[in-house]
Amino acid sequence: MLSPGLLLCRHGETDWNAEGRIQGQRDVPLNDRGRAQARRNGTVLRDLLGERAGAYRYLASPLGRTRETMEIIRREIGLDPAGYETDTRLVELHFGAWQGYTLAEIRDRHPEQIRARKADKWNYVPPGAEAESYATLETRIAPVFEALEGPVLVVAHGGVVRTVLHRFAGHPSLEAAHMGVPQDRFLSFSEGNPRWL
Repeated sequence: MLSPGLLLCRHGETDWNAEGRIQGQRDVPLNDRGRAQARRNGTVLRDLLGERAGAYRYLASPLGRTRETMEIIRREIGLDPAGYETDTRLVELHFGAWQGYTLAEIRDRHPEQIRARKADKWNYVPPGAEAESYATLETRIAPVFEALEGPVLVVAHGGVVRTVLHRFAGHPSLEAAHMGVPQDRFLSFSEGNPRWL
């Protein structure tokens, strides 16, 4: 069960996002478009929350792109940019040896890996010692969201959002694994079913 006051968003765009390059847990900074997306989310949240913004808890992945997104959002809301917490369990899915490459590059070098992932994207683990599947990510992030109480804004990653939608909102794993996650909107869970704002 999710906290009814949960707001969840993905970090803004990075150059690697724009190139279709797999970031995973690599620490890639926001680009100018990503900063504009974060400002947009902050402005919408300021208008949505008004004076209630100060009552929210603010929690982010510790990677630079999520921290910068959170700090921009808080600045737009009118709060101290540094006044938030981080949780290492919220970092993105680790893509192992794939991090730094595009899917096209991997397909050219290792087409069998792309075929295996396509057959079961939710459970597929890329090569590499630290690599994770979405199923592994679900095990890692579920305790974070299960422990949340009261109104909270979480800034995380596309994989985290997909996993939350699967575990807590009933999206089938195959659907969740292929779901696009916008970087200029956020999910509100305030009325039971999640909706993009």
